[in-house]
Amino acid sequence: MAAANGRIIKASIDFYVFRLTLRDLPHNLIMRKLIAVLLAFTSVTAIAQSPVSSRLVSGADLGASFATKKLSPSIAYYQLLNLDERKIFQFGWHTKLQNYYGQESVDYYTAPARLTRGKTGFGALSAPLIPENIDTLTMPRASFISLNLGLRFQIHLGPVELGAATDILGVGLGKGRLGLYRAIKGANSVDSLNLHQTNKYAQPQRFNLRLLGDNNMGFLSSEVYARILFSRRVAFKVGYQWITTEYRTNDELVDDNRRFRRNYAMPYVALSFPFF
Repeated sequence: MAAANGRIIKASIDFYVFRLTLRDLPHNLIMRKLIAVLLAFTSVTAIAQSPVSSRLVSGADLGASFATKKLSPSIAYYQLLNLDERKIFQFGWHTKLQNYYGQESVDYYTAPARLTRGKTGFGALSAPLIPENIDTLTMPRASFISLNLGLRFQIHLGPVELGAATDILGVGLGKGRLGLYRAIKGANSVDSLNLHQTNKYAQPQRFNLRLLGDNNMGFLSSEVYARILFSRRVAFKVGYQWITTEYRTNDELVDDNRRFRRNYAMPYVALSFPFF
């Protein structure tokens, strides 16, 4: 601790002395800028050697989950904090860019918990499904892009790491498409809104938020994984992902609903690149 603080103080003194020297240099802007960048880098390097940074673990995952006619590639940067002196238990965050491609016609179902469960919040987690409220939006194919922030927990056991991660919030993008809307109520009675079996334009949900169960919104993923370290800088990761995707129609439909969801569960493989 004292040694680390000494390095930080020394770097600060060096920075001050060189800053005074910099004022005496000729008016060579390029040289002055280069020296300023070098000094800034020196200060950052010293701080990076502090006790806080020595407890951090970071890296990147480059991989994909997959199934028949489905592919979801992703790239994630993660940073974990060691929770114990032996550096076994680690907790932190990630930011992840993920795509989803589905190359076949697929049914999306009514998403809001107020309709699917008749409740919202924690009450929706244990409430039974209400089939008579579930409408269908059939999409000819599906594609999504998300940029999400998430949390992860990891157990480090020498060359093997076991963990779990989940997206918490983010933004979604993707191509809008026409889908065939089928209202279950319209199929059994007169549909005064003339919405049953009509084509409706829908786009990926723009806001992603983890609220558990049918309360979730947008394109989110969760995973469990095992990582095998081949070296300090390269590892192989294998796991399983649960993916939620969601379309939002431009128009309000039966029961004032615009959101439709589809869940997927797929194996996942990746290469990992630990940084420090």
